[in-house]
Amino acid sequence: MAVETFPADGDRDLSSVRGAFHLGALSYLLRGHFRAPAGHLASAGHRVPRDFSAICVASQADPASDTYMIERLRELGLRHVRLDYGYCAPDGHTERFLQRLLDEGFAVLLHLVQPPEEAARMGLPDACQRWHDFVATALERWGDRLEAVEIGNTVNRRRWCGYHRLEFFARAWQIAAGEIQQRGLRLAGPNITDFEPPYNVGLLKALRRCGGLPEIHTTNLFAERATEPENYDRKVLGRRFAHLHQLNLVKKARLLAAISERFQLAHTWSTNAFWTLGRIRRMLEDCEQKQADYLARYMLLAAASGSLGRAYWGPLVSWREGLIDDGSGRAPPHELVCFYGTNYGELQNYRARPAFDAMAFFNRTVPGAEYRGQLCDSRRLQLHEFIRGDQRIHAVWTVNGCAADLMTIYSREGLARAEWRNRDGAPLAEMPEVAGEAPLYLTWPVSVEPAVNRSARVFAGARIAPHADAGNYYCFDDGQWRGMVCAASRVDADKLFAELHPQKLPAPAKQDALRKTRNAVWKVADPRDPEKSLVVKKPDRLPWNKKLADRFKPSKGLRSWNGAVELQRIGVATPRPVAWFERIERGAPTENWYICEFQPGNLSVRDFFSAFKQGASCHRGVAKREFLQKLAQFLLKLHKRGAYFRDLSGGNMLVRLDENNEPHFSLIDTGRARFYPKQLTVSRRLSDLKRACYKLDWQSRKEFMALYLGALGRRFTPLHRLPFLYYDLKIGLKRRLKGKKKS
Repeated sequence: MAVETFPADGDRDLSSVRGAFHLGALSYLLRGHFRAPAGHLASAGHRVPRDFSAICVASQADPASDTYMIERLRELGLRHVRLDYGYCAPDGHTERFLQRLLDEGFAVLLHLVQPPEEAARMGLPDACQRWHDFVATALERWGDRLEAVEIGNTVNRRRWCGYHRLEFFARAWQIAAGEIQQRGLRLAGPNITDFEPPYNVGLLKALRRCGGLPEIHTTNLFAERATEPENYDRKVLGRRFAHLHQLNLVKKARLLAAISERFQLAHTWSTNAFWTLGRIRRMLEDCEQKQADYLARYMLLAAASGSLGRAYWGPLVSWREGLIDDGSGRAPPHELVCFYGTNYGELQNYRARPAFDAMAFFNRTVPGAEYRGQLCDSRRLQLHEFIRGDQRIHAVWTVNGCAADLMTIYSREGLARAEWRNRDGAPLAEMPEVAGEAPLYLTWPVSVEPAVNRSARVFAGARIAPHADAGNYYCFDDGQWRGMVCAASRVDADKLFAELHPQKLPAPAKQDALRKTRNAVWKVADPRDPEKSLVVKKPDRLPWNKKLADRFKPSKGLRSWNGAVELQRIGVATPRPVAWFERIERGAPTENWYICEFQPGNLSVRDFFSAFKQGASCHRGVAKREFLQKLAQFLLKLHKRGAYFRDLSGGNMLVRLDENNEPHFSLIDTGRARFYPKQLTVSRRLSDLKRACYKLDWQSRKEFMALYLGALGRRFTPLHRLPFLYYDLKIGLKRRLKGKKKS
């Protein structure tokens, strides 16, 4: 069959495609279309489409997979799906699954995908012919039953899609668009990935010349590269200047919708978005919970933007990024955003992740609702109102690690009248008092309009770790003292507030004192369980220069709390933080307390290092090599996740030996730690390690550093040894000076 979509004048149109593309992209940049005053803020007054939520699906060779997928889609409450259909789809499991989806009444966006090796040959007649035949056959069989047909797969990523020249994609578009429009079907495309609006404009302008524009403008509006959905995109102008463009998810959606309007396209759809667990795991520990947080926050903000007609999540099943873990333990051989053609693993090993429940509850709550606006003016604290039927729904959350006291946002009466549900739709056992990074949904009858403090902010300076098995957080402020406790329930929190209040906290008895230098550290009974103990840390004395410097810093108690919480967030063990208190009145630098759980029976790294320094090859039943290897792994994780501890002495690294005599490490004295959104530089790593290795002899240091740096593909060079030599000299001089003063 001859390709009828390529008359001679069509080839002439293709010759000008590249010029049209570059002209359109340049025009977009020069005319300043990035400017959109207040575009980063969601505006009120639109209705979220009932078919707003959708998902990317696939099946596999086992026919039982089709039934499994249909059942999961029904649990999610989704009727709109996107299915990738490639050259191997006809007469395979994809075609079988497509038939089942259509028979079950699902609205299918069929994504016709050309293999990369074929896309790279679109300058040749035989490749054009195969593409034409594939498109025509698929449309002949399925066209009248489809919601729409999408052409284009991450066309701004040549390595993934295979279209190494713009003309190759233009040719594929011209062929497919002709077939689709000839049959009166809805054309969607061109599927730009991430956020590159000059590319959208340039490509749409080029496609208008060679084959006609789509009815539905599709893009993959990822927020993964910004880490959090609320963040400004750091890859545009860098992290330091991201606040200048304010390109968050809401503003990106608006700019893309404005491009659609400029080309008179009826709809703007994001046809793929996800967070890979591996990318989350680079910096945070509980990656599956964070995936669920990001999904809920992404979908809520996308709905609030009012600019997307539909948002597809995907893939539904995948070990690396799916709402369902396929149990295979391996990533797919190619990027699923480019082609999601099959599921892997065995059905009996499939497991729904928390993100599955988060998606299901969003679908039951937001699509079809009227968006009434963003009720808080802070980026760190998000509060959005929806009206659906006879319900008023508030979704409230903070950016990662922050906490918001709900009592500063609502009145206690307003909170008490609400129905409270967590991110996944489960009712809460008690009235929430603190909002964190996992969205909360508060619901009232539509006749109730709770008063909201629009100027509310996150709790100043305090961090929380809601997914670290830490319990619930409760704020405290009696006008003289403020603070926070972490407890399993309000009852336990009240016990802690009552017994650990600074005015009631017992002074350290001699037998309970653990340390008394610059800080007093002592044990007290745990009010929740008298058989257990807590550790209290309070500044005892500060030299004048520290008093002056600390006036411009958070209190030492808050710094210790934040350091411990951040370690929990990144999955580094530390005694569980229980409470922090400080006097509200400034000018009292020693009037603050940090309280954590006591861990009895722990040794310290100093004990082991001292033994190794004296020549021991084994201590406490642990071989030296094994101990150094495990410690190196622990510190590599600490530094990889952006923690610069700054006080990594042997005494601040605790060691617990399990029943198999395996060492497990944890950190104490967390007040100096700093945390960064990326792994540490080598210089900061060495700054930490020079303290850690101080009690080791040089031969053991070399052995340890070879293990640590070897994991980074580096050697312990003479240049790396300089910080250690400097630190040895510095500490030696300090001790000599102290000795002279005493004498």
